[in-house]
Amino acid sequence: MKLRLARRVVPLVAAVAALTAIPTASATQSTPAKPGPHQQFAVGPQYDTTHVYVAPGTEQAFVTSWTSTFGGTTIGPVSTQVTPTPSRTLSELVVSPVGTLSVFDYTTPVPYPFGTERTGWLVTDLDQAVRAARADGAAVTVAPFADPIGRDAVVQFPGGINAQLYVHNAPTSYPALADVPENRLYLSPDSVRAFLDSYLAFTRGRIVSDDRHADGAAIGLPGTTYRLIRLTSGFGTTTVTVTDGHLPHPFGLETTGYGVPDLGATLNRAKAAGATVLSGPARAGGRESAMVRFPGGYVAEIHTDR
Repeated sequence: MKLRLARRVVPLVAAVAALTAIPTASATQSTPAKPGPHQQFAVGPQYDTTHVYVAPGTEQAFVTSWTSTFGGTTIGPVSTQVTPTPSRTLSELVVSPVGTLSVFDYTTPVPYPFGTERTGWLVTDLDQAVRAARADGAAVTVAPFADPIGRDAVVQFPGGINAQLYVHNAPTSYPALADVPENRLYLSPDSVRAFLDSYLAFTRGRIVSDDRHADGAAIGLPGTTYRLIRLTSGFGTTTVTVTDGHLPHPFGLETTGYGVPDLGATLNRAKAAGATVLSGPARAGGRESAMVRFPGGYVAEIHTDR
C-alpha cells in the first residue's frame, strides 16, 4: 500500500481540544499473567506515543523524513512548556499508520529526568494509575504535574525503564494503527524478573512467548543466542531483549520497532528522505529487520514478519 504524506500545521493545544472523544476501554484485550487489584488503565496503542527528542533545530527535518517514509499527519509544531520546571520546546505530534510519536526539539536545556522516558501512555485516570504503578513496584520519578493540555507523571519500572503517564483535559481521537509498534527494551538477566513482575502487574499484560535461544543475528550477533520475551497488553506490544550487554552499535539505542509490509520498499523511502540504514537488513526468527537513523538522531528498528 502506498502511503502519502498529509501534513497539517496547527497549534497543538487547539488541535487536541478539537478532536473527538476517545473510547474508555482499550482496543487491545489481553488476559493478565498476574491479575492486579486495580483497573485496566490503558486506552489503546494509538494513544501511546514514542517520545522522540531530536537534536536542536532538526524537528522539521525529522518529521518530513518520517512522514515521507511511513505517511501520516502532524499536529504542531508549537512552542510550549511540557515540564514542571521552566523549559521550552517545539512540540509536534505525529500520527502515522505504524505508530504515534511525540517529537520534542528543545530550545532550552532539557530538565532532568526528561529525555529518559521512552514512551507516553494515555491512561484513564492519572492519579489512580500513579498509585497502582507504585503498588506494582514502579518508582514515581516525576510526581503528577500540569501541562498545557492535561496532566502527566513519570514512572520507572525495575531495570530503569521509564514511561510517562498522561491524561488530556479535552478528549482526543486518533485512528487505529495499521501495525502496532513494539516497545523494545534491553535488560540484564539480573533485572528481568523484577521488571516482568512489575510491568505485567501494572499493564495487566501477559507473556506471548519466551525464547531463551533466539537467533542473535537479530541484534547484530550472528552465531549466538539470547533470550527474547514478547509481551502484550492494552498498552500494545513489548519485546524484552535479555543479554550480557555486549551489544554492537546501534542495538539498544532504539526505543521502538515498526512493522511494515515491505521492508525493502520502506528502506528505500527512508533513504530517499534522508535517513541512514545503520544495520541490516538481517533475517532471524521469521523476521527481516534493519536499524535506521532518521534526521535529528532518532534510531528505529523496522521489520517485516515472514
